[in-house]
Amino acid sequence: MGASRYHSPRRADAAAATRASILAAGRELFLRKGYAGTTVPQIAEAARVAVPTVYTSAGGKADILAALIEPITRDPAVGETLAAIAESEDGAEIITLLGEGVRRTYERHWDVIVGLFPQSQSEPAAAEVYERILRAYQEAIGAVADRLAEVDALRPGLDRAGALDLLWFYLGQAAWPALVR
Repeated sequence: MGASRYHSPRRADAAAATRASILAAGRELFLRKGYAGTTVPQIAEAARVAVPTVYTSAGGKADILAALIEPITRDPAVGETLAAIAESEDGAEIITLLGEGVRRTYERHWDVIVGLFPQSQSEPAAAEVYERILRAYQEAIGAVADRLAEVDALRPGLDRAGALDLLWFYLGQAAWPALVR
């Protein structure tokens, strides 16, 4: 007979609350002191937990940063926008849908995109998070360029690569926040 596994909903709730406290402390410290200026002991102190608890509940600094940044790529606005774009046959509507989707995502995650995301380039472990998120965003923009090409909405002489460059210029992770600020 196999051993049954112990499961305690109360313990799971406490672990989730501890992780949430650690992530909130990391977010606040990264925004106030910067990623490089924040240490795991400072996060532990702000979250009111022991340093080993930070590592077992949320991981190291790069893991905490990833946990704060990666939800952007899973935001429902991203999937909804890409689904609507895949259904549209009109180039102007596709651009409008993209702009609205980018706006919604930036509005929901402004402090993370503008305050935390750029900091993720400061250390090698964090730079990996930055590259992963940037690649996901570029792939999403690439899907839009593909759709524009599929519906023959690109001006003569503009290919998919050129469309991707233009979309990235206006909606990329550096240009759009600069425009809005």
